[in-house]
Amino acid sequence: MSRIVVITSVGVISSLGHEPGRIMEHLRNDRVCFEPSPVDEKVPACPVRDFDVRQFLGRFKNIRYLSRGARFCVAAAMEAVRNSGLDSAMLDRAGLFVGTGPNLDVGGECPEISSGRIDEDALQALWILRFLPNTPSCVIASLAGIHGENLTISTACSASLQAIGEAFRKIRSGYLNMAFAGGGDSRLSAGGILAYRKAGALLTANGDSETAYAPFDCSREGFVPGEGGAFLLLEDLEHALNRGAKIWGEVCGYGNSMDGYNMTAPHPDGRQAEAAVRAALKEAGMTPDQVDAVSAHGTGTRLNDEMEAGLIDRVYGARPKVIALKSWFGHLSAACGALETAVCLFCMQDGWLPPVRNLKSPCHVRVNFVRNPIRDTPRTMMIENFGFGGQNAALLIRRWT
Repeated sequence: MSRIVVITSVGVISSLGHEPGRIMEHLRNDRVCFEPSPVDEKVPACPVRDFDVRQFLGRFKNIRYLSRGARFCVAAAMEAVRNSGLDSAMLDRAGLFVGTGPNLDVGGECPEISSGRIDEDALQALWILRFLPNTPSCVIASLAGIHGENLTISTACSASLQAIGEAFRKIRSGYLNMAFAGGGDSRLSAGGILAYRKAGALLTANGDSETAYAPFDCSREGFVPGEGGAFLLLEDLEHALNRGAKIWGEVCGYGNSMDGYNMTAPHPDGRQAEAAVRAALKEAGMTPDQVDAVSAHGTGTRLNDEMEAGLIDRVYGARPKVIALKSWFGHLSAACGALETAVCLFCMQDGWLPPVRNLKSPCHVRVNFVRNPIRDTPRTMMIENFGFGGQNAALLIRRWT
């Protein structure tokens, strides 16, 4: 028999703050942190200001081997560990599922490349660690004393949501009693900005960067890169109740798929993305009319928003309220699903849904986009993420009562 899986701890590092109350305060008061990128003033970005990983890790000699994205990953994980109430024996048995992205700061890491040679005196002996995707997992395990089943996932923008989904299934099937799952990322380096601008995915705004980013609007032109991280502790319900843990919510279903269509663009008909959503519904034993709200991927690119709006219309119709959290803190790439899941939990607990910022002319008239802040306490929410390479993931969560 499948077990009930609940969320019992959350750790967040974001441009809106690091605590639920602070994040909700920003959402309620329409305060965001968009600004011109220091790399290219024509490209808006959403940085985590004044971030120092030492505030979260203390003294740790291997910090030098963590890229900026990896630092967000480790800091968020350690916040979730601190908030979990787990003792060392429980941590020893916990699992760890991490969504990460590539370190694209090539020029910053190896500034003296000449004719393909990078072997300079200043090059660190273990420089490779700053590029390996499992380096954050290694550091988290070392700091927290986690030794259970683990997995590092690098499936672009769906990575951290897939990490949560895979942890959910391991616990649901009885392989683990608990697991930390999430991710961290940053693409605000010169290499990251260059990569996405070359791909034609970034918004280039000549005006106010706070008002230019408009997911699902007919005027949309691309996404704004952000940074940060989030981790959740997933736990078997009986295990959580026995130790008196605080329960934030329940994970009910998960689905993932691949388009097999294009290296960057989603398939226009969205059928495989829809398959991931319907798989999550099926695993949860729910029908589309039981979903109260949808946290859309909502990147603000022409192709993604058109595909996703059509998907939402086909699967749910106009019933659920649709939000787009990237309009508040940018696109966190591999970490977006974990942070969006965490913020959805905060919104469900607080009974409040934020609007899709700057949405004036929706690209799909039948989708029930949240246009103004509303007092609402959804019982169920679907989180959707779709990444480069046709990676699709969907996670269905339920408010704990």
